[in-house]
Amino acid sequence: MAKSFASAGDLAAKEISFTEIGPDLWAFTAEGDPNTGVIIGDDSVMIMDAQATPRLADMVVERIRTVTDKPIKYVTLSHYHAVRVLGASAYGASEIIASDKCRAMVAERGQEDWDSEFGRFPRLFEGHESIPGLTWPTMTFATRMTVYLGKRRVDLMHLGRAHTAGDIVAWVPDAGVMFTGDIVEYRSACYCGDAHFADWGGTLDAIAAFRPAAIAPGRGDALVGEARVTEALASTRDFVDSHFRAVSQVAARGGSLREAADAVRAACDAKFGDFAIYEHCFPFNVARAYDEALGMDTPRIWTAERDRMMWAALQG
Repeated sequence: MAKSFASAGDLAAKEISFTEIGPDLWAFTAEGDPNTGVIIGDDSVMIMDAQATPRLADMVVERIRTVTDKPIKYVTLSHYHAVRVLGASAYGASEIIASDKCRAMVAERGQEDWDSEFGRFPRLFEGHESIPGLTWPTMTFATRMTVYLGKRRVDLMHLGRAHTAGDIVAWVPDAGVMFTGDIVEYRSACYCGDAHFADWGGTLDAIAAFRPAAIAPGRGDALVGEARVTEALASTRDFVDSHFRAVSQVAARGGSLREAADAVRAACDAKFGDFAIYEHCFPFNVARAYDEALGMDTPRIWTAERDRMMWAALQG
C-alpha cells in the first residue's frame, strides 16, 4: 500500500465545546470528532450517542456534571457505528435505546465495524481496553418511540435511510430542538460507507419539515438559529448529492472504481476538501456510491481486510 488512511495520521487532540442549544439541551462537540447530545429532563438525563470508548464518554460525563446532578437514565444510539456506541457503559444508564434496524446491524456487522474503525482511526479509540464488548440496545422500536424525562417529552424517530439504514433522530418538541446523529453534518464530511445516497435527501426533507430552532449534528459545531440549520441541511445535501452524481455518471458508462474516485475529486475537492475528515471518508464514500450506482441496495460489510483491498484498488 502506497500510503496509510488519512485518519491514521490524525493524532492531534481536539478542542472540546459544550454548548447549550436550548433549555437544558446541550451538544458536546470536538472539532469534527463525533458529537454527543445531552437532554436534561425534570428527573433524569438522556444521552444521544455514546462516544467510541468509556474514556471519551467520561469526558462527556464531566461536562454534564457541571450543569446537572440528575441521573443518566437513557443512552440513545442514532445508529450502530463503533465510534458512536462503544463508550455506552460509562454512563451507567438503565436503558440503551435504538431502532430495530440498528440492533440488527450490531448483530450483523457490529464487530466488523469495530475492527475496521479501530484499524484506521486510532485516536478515537484511545482507552479501548476499557470497552466491555459490543453495545447491545435494551429497548428498540420500528419507526417511533416517545420517552418522558419527567414532564419533558422526547420523540425518537426513524425518518428514513441516510447515513445508515437504521438512523434515528431525537426531537424535543418543547424547545424545537433536534439531535440528528450523522444524518446532518456541519463543515465535516459525511461518512457514507454504509449510506443510502438515493434516500438521504428525502430524510433531510423530513428533518427540515420540523423547522428545528437548533440542531446538534453528528459532527461539527452546534447549529442554533434558522440560518445555521438551513445552511447545514443544504451543505449536507450538496455533499451527498455531489458525490453520488459524480460516481453515477462513471458507473453508467462502465467506468472503474478508480475513475469514479477521479470524478469525485473533480466535483468535490474544491467544495469540501477543507471539511473535517474529508480524506478519511473519501475512499469509503466513493466505494459505497459506486456499489449503489450499480444497483447494490444493501451496503457491503466493511472489514479490515476489505478496507485494505479497496484502498489498494483506488490507488491503482
